[in-house]
Amino acid sequence: MKVLLNKIASATRNCKLAREVTLSSQVVAQEGSVLAVRALDRKAVYNEIEDVHGRMATVNEGDIIAGVLGERRALHGYTGVVPEKVAVGDIIHLLNLGGVLGQCTSFNPDVGPACRVEVLGQVLTFPHLGERRGVPASIRTNALPTADRVGESVPIVAVSGTCMNAGKTYAACEIIRGLTRRGFKVGAAKLTGVSLRRDTLKMEDVGAVRALSFNDAGIVSTKPETSLPVARGLVKALNEPVLGTRIDVIVVELGDGIMGEYGVQQILRADDLMSLTKVHVMCANDPVGAWGAAWHFTEDLGLKISVISGPATDNAVGRAFVEDQLRHRAINARTQGDGLAEHVAGMLRPETSGA
Repeated sequence: MKVLLNKIASATRNCKLAREVTLSSQVVAQEGSVLAVRALDRKAVYNEIEDVHGRMATVNEGDIIAGVLGERRALHGYTGVVPEKVAVGDIIHLLNLGGVLGQCTSFNPDVGPACRVEVLGQVLTFPHLGERRGVPASIRTNALPTADRVGESVPIVAVSGTCMNAGKTYAACEIIRGLTRRGFKVGAAKLTGVSLRRDTLKMEDVGAVRALSFNDAGIVSTKPETSLPVARGLVKALNEPVLGTRIDVIVVELGDGIMGEYGVQQILRADDLMSLTKVHVMCANDPVGAWGAAWHFTEDLGLKISVISGPATDNAVGRAFVEDQLRHRAINARTQGDGLAEHVAGMLRPETSGA
Protein backbone atom coordinates (compact mmCIF):
# COMPACT_ATOMS: atom_id res chain seq x y z
CA MET A 1 0.00 0.00 0.00
CA LYS A 2 1.20 3.51 -0.81
CA VAL A 3 0.30 6.63 1.16
CA LEU A 4 1.05 10.32 0.78
CA LEU A 5 2.58 11.75 3.92
CA ASN A 6 1.34 15.10 5.20
CA LYS A 7 4.31 15.47 7.54
CA ILE A 8 7.71 13.78 7.79
CA ALA A 9 9.12 14.10 11.31
CA SER A 10 12.71 15.17 11.82
CA ALA A 11 13.54 11.97 13.73
CA THR A 12 13.26 10.08 10.41
CA ARG A 13 15.84 12.15 8.57
CA ASN A 14 18.51 9.43 8.25
CA CYS A 15 16.05 7.58 5.97
CA LYS A 16 15.60 10.51 3.56
CA LEU A 17 11.95 9.68 2.92
CA ALA A 18 9.98 10.89 -0.08
CA ARG A 19 6.49 12.32 0.39
CA GLU A 20 4.95 9.14 -1.06
CA VAL A 21 5.93 5.95 0.76
CA THR A 22 5.14 2.26 0.52
CA LEU A 23 3.84 0.57 3.66
CA SER A 24 3.96 -3.00 4.92
CA SER A 25 1.37 -4.48 7.28
CA GLN A 26 4.19 -6.26 9.13
CA VAL A 27 5.45 -3.74 11.69
CA VAL A 28 8.92 -4.05 13.25
CA ALA A 29 8.30 -3.15 16.91
CA GLN A 30 11.72 -1.89 17.87
CA GLU A 31 13.38 1.44 18.57
CA GLY A 32 14.35 3.27 15.39
CA SER A 33 11.66 1.68 13.22
CA VAL A 34 9.88 4.18 10.96
CA LEU A 35 6.09 4.01 10.83
CA ALA A 36 3.29 5.90 9.13
CA VAL A 37 0.52 6.93 11.51
CA ARG A 38 -2.68 8.98 11.37
CA ALA A 39 -3.24 11.67 14.02
CA LEU A 40 -6.49 11.18 15.92
CA ASP A 41 -6.44 14.33 18.06
CA ARG A 42 -6.04 18.06 17.66
CA LYS A 43 -4.39 19.38 20.80
CA ALA A 44 -4.30 22.97 22.04
CA VAL A 45 -0.82 22.58 23.59
CA TYR A 46 2.17 20.50 22.51
CA ASN A 47 0.47 20.31 19.15
CA GLU A 48 3.38 20.66 16.72
CA ILE A 49 5.88 18.44 14.99
CA GLU A 50 9.30 19.31 13.61
CA ASP A 51 9.96 18.32 10.01
CA VAL A 52 13.29 17.20 8.52
CA HIS A 53 14.22 20.80 7.72
CA GLY A 54 13.62 21.99 11.29
CA ARG A 55 10.32 23.71 10.56
CA MET A 56 7.56 23.39 13.15
CA ALA A 57 4.12 22.45 11.79
CA THR A 58 0.81 22.09 13.59
CA VAL A 59 -0.49 18.53 13.85
CA ASN A 60 -4.09 18.37 12.66
CA GLU A 61 -6.55 15.56 13.20
CA GLY A 62 -6.27 13.22 10.22
CA ASP A 63 -2.67 14.11 9.29
CA ILE A 64 -0.61 11.18 8.05
CA ILE A 65 2.80 11.40 9.69
CA ALA A 66 6.07 9.47 9.36
CA GLY A 67 7.58 9.00 12.83
CA VAL A 68 9.98 6.73 14.67
CA LEU A 69 9.35 4.22 17.43
CA GLY A 70 11.25 5.09 20.58
CA GLU A 71 11.20 5.77 24.30
CA ARG A 72 10.94 9.00 26.23
CA ARG A 73 11.39 9.73 29.95
CA ALA A 74 10.92 13.48 30.36
CA LEU A 75 10.16 15.16 33.68
CA HIS A 76 8.33 18.06 32.03
CA GLY A 77 6.85 16.13 29.11
CA TYR A 78 5.84 12.56 28.31
CA THR A 79 7.07 9.18 29.44
CA GLY A 80 6.58 6.39 26.95
CA VAL A 81 7.89 3.03 25.77
CA VAL A 82 8.03 0.96 22.60
CA PRO A 83 5.21 -1.64 22.77
CA GLU A 84 6.24 -5.29 22.60
CA LYS A 85 4.04 -5.70 19.52
CA VAL A 86 2.68 -3.15 17.07
CA ALA A 87 0.04 -3.92 14.46
CA VAL A 88 -1.84 -1.93 11.83
CA GLY A 89 -4.80 -0.26 13.53
CA ASP A 90 -3.16 -0.04 16.97
CA ILE A 91 -3.44 3.26 18.85
CA ILE A 92 -0.13 4.62 20.16
CA HIS A 93 1.06 8.17 20.92
CA LEU A 94 3.19 11.01 19.64
CA LEU A 95 5.75 11.42 22.44
CA ASN A 96 7.75 14.47 21.36
CA LEU A 97 8.03 17.27 18.82
CA GLY A 98 10.60 15.35 16.77
CA GLY A 99 8.16 12.57 15.91
CA VAL A 100 8.99 9.87 18.45
CA LEU A 101 6.20 7.29 18.64
CA GLY A 102 5.36 4.94 21.50
CA GLN A 103 2.91 3.99 24.21
CA CYS A 104 2.54 6.92 26.61
CA THR A 105 2.69 5.75 30.23
CA SER A 106 2.76 9.11 32.04
CA PHE A 107 2.45 12.81 31.23
CA ASN A 108 3.09 16.17 32.84
CA PRO A 109 -0.14 18.14 33.48
CA ASP A 110 1.31 21.16 31.68
CA VAL A 111 1.27 19.35 28.34
CA GLY A 112 -1.84 17.22 28.85
CA PRO A 113 -2.44 13.73 27.43
CA ALA A 114 -0.29 12.76 24.45
CA CYS A 115 -1.72 12.96 20.94
CA ARG A 116 -3.16 9.58 19.90
CA VAL A 117 -2.13 8.18 16.53
CA GLU A 118 -3.37 5.15 14.57
CA VAL A 119 -0.72 2.88 13.07
CA LEU A 120 -1.09 2.62 9.28
CA GLY A 121 1.95 0.47 8.62
CA GLN A 122 5.70 0.02 8.50
CA VAL A 123 7.43 2.38 6.08
CA LEU A 124 9.58 0.55 3.52
CA THR A 125 12.70 1.76 1.79
CA PHE A 126 14.24 0.41 -1.40
CA PRO A 127 18.02 0.72 -0.97
CA HIS A 128 19.00 -1.49 -3.88
CA LEU A 129 18.44 -0.12 -7.35
CA GLY A 130 16.12 -2.27 -9.41
CA GLU A 131 14.85 -4.37 -6.49
CA ARG A 132 11.11 -4.26 -5.89
CA ARG A 133 11.26 -5.83 -2.43
CA GLY A 134 11.28 -3.19 0.28
CA VAL A 135 13.25 -3.12 3.53
CA PRO A 136 11.70 -1.96 6.81
CA ALA A 137 12.84 1.63 7.29
CA SER A 138 15.00 2.37 10.33
CA ILE A 139 16.96 5.45 11.33
CA ARG A 140 19.95 3.18 11.90
CA THR A 141 20.33 3.31 8.12
CA ASN A 142 23.08 5.78 7.12
CA ALA A 143 23.89 6.34 10.82
CA LEU A 144 27.26 7.51 12.09
CA PRO A 145 29.25 4.74 13.82
CA THR A 146 29.60 4.52 17.58
CA ALA A 147 32.99 4.07 19.25
CA ASP A 148 34.58 2.29 22.23
CA ARG A 149 37.18 5.02 22.85
CA VAL A 150 37.77 8.53 21.53
CA GLY A 151 41.55 8.65 21.26
CA GLU A 152 42.91 12.04 20.23
CA SER A 153 40.59 15.02 20.02
CA VAL A 154 40.53 18.77 20.11
CA PRO A 155 39.45 20.20 23.50
CA ILE A 156 35.81 19.78 24.56
CA VAL A 157 33.56 22.33 26.22
CA ALA A 158 30.69 20.54 27.97
CA VAL A 159 27.40 22.21 28.88
CA SER A 160 25.19 20.28 31.28
CA GLY A 161 22.27 21.14 33.53
CA THR A 162 20.46 20.25 36.71
CA CYS A 163 17.21 19.55 34.84
CA MET A 164 15.28 20.19 31.63
CA ASN A 165 14.80 23.85 30.72
CA ALA A 166 17.92 24.98 32.57
CA GLY A 167 19.23 27.07 29.66
CA LYS A 168 21.75 24.57 28.32
CA THR A 169 21.14 25.14 24.62
CA TYR A 170 21.12 28.91 25.05
CA ALA A 171 24.41 28.81 26.94
CA ALA A 172 25.98 26.45 24.40
CA CYS A 173 24.93 28.73 21.54
CA GLU A 174 26.30 31.85 23.24
CA ILE A 175 29.60 30.05 23.72
CA ILE A 176 29.68 28.88 20.09
CA ARG A 177 28.83 32.39 18.89
CA GLY A 178 31.51 33.99 21.04
CA LEU A 179 34.21 31.46 20.22
CA THR A 180 33.51 31.78 16.50
CA ARG A 181 33.85 35.58 16.73
CA ARG A 182 37.19 35.06 18.46
CA GLY A 183 38.53 32.97 15.59
CA PHE A 184 37.84 29.44 16.80
CA LYS A 185 36.48 26.87 14.37
CA VAL A 186 33.81 25.16 16.42
CA GLY A 187 32.23 21.73 16.11
CA ALA A 188 29.11 21.06 18.17
CA ALA A 189 26.98 18.16 19.32
CA LYS A 190 23.99 17.28 21.43
CA LEU A 191 25.03 14.05 23.11
CA THR A 192 21.93 13.02 25.07
CA GLY A 193 18.18 13.54 25.11
CA VAL A 194 15.30 12.72 22.78
CA SER A 195 15.21 13.40 19.03
CA LEU A 196 14.72 17.02 18.02
CA ARG A 197 16.73 18.83 15.38
CA ARG A 198 16.21 22.44 16.43
CA ASP A 199 19.05 22.53 18.97
CA THR A 200 21.75 21.51 16.49
CA LEU A 201 20.29 23.87 13.90
CA LYS A 202 20.64 26.71 16.41
CA MET A 203 24.26 25.69 16.94
CA GLU A 204 24.91 25.93 13.21
CA ASP A 205 23.08 29.26 13.03
CA VAL A 206 25.50 30.82 15.53
CA GLY A 207 28.62 29.61 13.76
CA ALA A 208 29.30 25.91 14.34
CA VAL A 209 31.15 24.41 11.37
CA ARG A 210 29.22 21.19 11.93
CA ALA A 211 26.62 20.17 14.50
CA LEU A 212 25.60 16.57 15.18
CA SER A 213 23.24 14.78 17.55
CA PHE A 214 22.65 11.23 18.75
CA ASN A 215 19.92 11.01 16.09
CA ASP A 216 22.71 11.10 13.47
CA ALA A 217 24.01 7.92 15.13
CA GLY A 218 20.64 6.20 14.65
CA ILE A 219 19.37 6.71 18.20
CA VAL A 220 15.88 8.03 18.94
CA SER A 221 16.55 8.78 22.61
CA THR A 222 19.65 8.02 24.61
CA LYS A 223 19.77 5.75 27.64
CA PRO A 224 22.52 4.49 29.96
CA GLU A 225 23.36 1.60 27.62
CA THR A 226 23.77 3.76 24.50
CA SER A 227 24.83 7.25 25.56
CA LEU A 228 28.55 6.64 25.96
CA PRO A 229 29.37 4.81 22.69
CA VAL A 230 27.18 7.31 20.83
CA ALA A 231 28.93 10.28 22.47
CA ARG A 232 32.33 8.86 21.60
CA GLY A 233 31.26 8.28 18.01
CA LEU A 234 30.02 11.85 17.62
CA VAL A 235 33.22 13.31 19.07
CA LYS A 236 35.31 11.19 16.70
CA ALA A 237 33.16 12.28 13.75
CA LEU A 238 33.55 15.96 14.62
CA ASN A 239 37.32 15.60 14.67
CA GLU A 240 37.25 14.59 11.01
CA PRO A 241 37.86 17.52 8.62
CA VAL A 242 34.85 19.01 6.82
CA LEU A 243 35.67 20.20 3.29
CA GLY A 244 39.29 20.38 4.36
CA THR A 245 38.54 22.41 7.49
CA ARG A 246 39.56 21.08 10.90
CA ILE A 247 37.91 22.35 14.04
CA ASP A 248 39.69 23.82 17.07
CA VAL A 249 37.17 22.97 19.77
CA ILE A 250 33.98 20.95 20.29
CA VAL A 251 31.05 22.33 22.29
CA VAL A 252 28.74 19.56 23.50
CA GLU A 253 25.37 19.80 25.22
CA LEU A 254 24.34 17.04 27.58
CA GLY A 255 20.58 17.04 27.18
CA ASP A 256 18.20 16.59 30.12
CA GLY A 257 19.72 16.77 33.63
CA ILE A 258 22.80 15.27 35.21
CA MET A 259 20.49 13.10 37.32
CA GLY A 260 18.10 12.18 34.49
CA GLU A 261 17.62 8.87 32.70
CA TYR A 262 19.19 9.67 29.33
CA GLY A 263 22.70 8.40 30.16
CA VAL A 264 24.42 11.64 31.19
CA GLN A 265 26.04 9.93 34.20
CA GLN A 266 27.77 7.38 31.97
CA ILE A 267 29.39 10.19 29.98
CA LEU A 268 30.43 12.11 33.10
CA ARG A 269 32.11 8.97 34.44
CA ALA A 270 34.02 8.23 31.20
CA ASP A 271 37.71 9.01 31.77
CA ASP A 272 38.54 9.40 28.08
CA LEU A 273 35.85 12.02 27.46
CA MET A 274 36.36 13.88 30.74
CA SER A 275 40.12 14.11 30.22
CA LEU A 276 39.39 15.92 26.94
CA THR A 277 36.83 18.25 28.57
CA LYS A 278 38.73 21.42 29.42
CA VAL A 279 35.68 23.52 30.36
CA HIS A 280 32.45 22.40 32.02
CA VAL A 281 29.56 24.85 32.17
CA MET A 282 26.79 23.92 34.59
CA CYS A 283 23.32 25.41 34.03
CA ALA A 284 21.28 25.37 37.24
CA ASN A 285 17.58 26.13 37.63
CA ASP A 286 17.89 27.46 41.19
CA PRO A 287 20.40 27.85 44.07
CA VAL A 288 19.59 24.41 45.49
CA GLY A 289 20.28 22.85 42.10
CA ALA A 290 23.54 24.77 41.83
CA TRP A 291 24.58 23.55 45.27
CA GLY A 292 23.63 19.95 44.47
CA ALA A 293 25.48 19.99 41.15
CA ALA A 294 28.62 21.45 42.76
CA TRP A 295 28.57 18.81 45.51
CA HIS A 296 27.91 15.97 43.06
CA PHE A 297 30.73 17.00 40.74
CA THR A 298 33.28 17.43 43.53
CA GLU A 299 32.37 14.66 45.95
CA ASP A 300 30.92 11.98 43.69
CA LEU A 301 32.41 12.44 40.24
CA GLY A 302 35.74 14.06 41.12
CA LEU A 303 35.18 16.68 38.42
CA LYS A 304 35.44 20.45 38.40
CA ILE A 305 32.75 22.89 37.31
CA SER A 306 34.30 25.82 35.43
CA VAL A 307 31.35 28.22 35.60
CA ILE A 308 27.69 28.15 36.65
CA SER A 309 25.02 29.69 34.42
CA GLY A 310 21.27 29.23 33.90
CA PRO A 311 18.26 30.64 35.79
CA ALA A 312 20.10 30.41 39.13
CA THR A 313 22.26 33.29 37.87
CA ASP A 314 19.47 35.42 36.39
CA ASN A 315 20.05 38.25 38.86
CA ALA A 316 22.57 39.48 41.40
CA VAL A 317 21.04 37.48 44.26
CA GLY A 318 21.66 34.14 42.54
CA ARG A 319 25.10 35.11 41.29
CA ALA A 320 26.13 36.21 44.77
CA PHE A 321 25.03 32.86 46.21
CA VAL A 322 27.03 30.93 43.60
CA GLU A 323 30.17 33.00 44.03
CA ASP A 324 30.08 33.67 47.79
CA GLN A 325 28.65 30.38 49.06
CA LEU A 326 29.75 27.87 46.42
CA ARG A 327 32.98 29.62 45.39
CA HIS A 328 32.22 29.12 41.70
CA ARG A 329 32.25 31.68 38.93
CA ALA A 330 28.69 32.72 37.97
CA ILE A 331 28.01 34.12 34.49
CA ASN A 332 24.50 34.41 33.08
CA ALA A 333 24.23 33.38 29.41
CA ARG A 334 21.23 35.64 28.70
CA THR A 335 22.64 38.88 30.08
CA GLN A 336 26.39 38.16 29.94
CA GLY A 337 26.67 35.97 26.87
CA ASP A 338 29.87 37.51 25.54
CA GLY A 339 31.39 37.43 29.00
CA LEU A 340 30.63 33.72 29.22
CA ALA A 341 32.27 33.12 25.85
CA GLU A 342 35.33 35.17 26.85
CA HIS A 343 35.67 33.18 30.07
CA VAL A 344 35.53 29.92 28.12
CA ALA A 345 37.95 31.22 25.47
CA GLY A 346 40.41 32.22 28.18
CA MET A 347 40.40 28.69 29.54
CA LEU A 348 40.85 27.22 26.05
CA ARG A 349 43.60 29.40 24.60
CA PRO A 350 46.52 27.47 26.14
CA GLU A 351 44.98 24.29 24.68
CA THR A 352 44.35 25.44 21.11
CA SER A 353 46.40 26.76 18.25
CA GLY A 354 43.62 27.87 15.92
CA ALA A 355 42.48 30.99 17.84
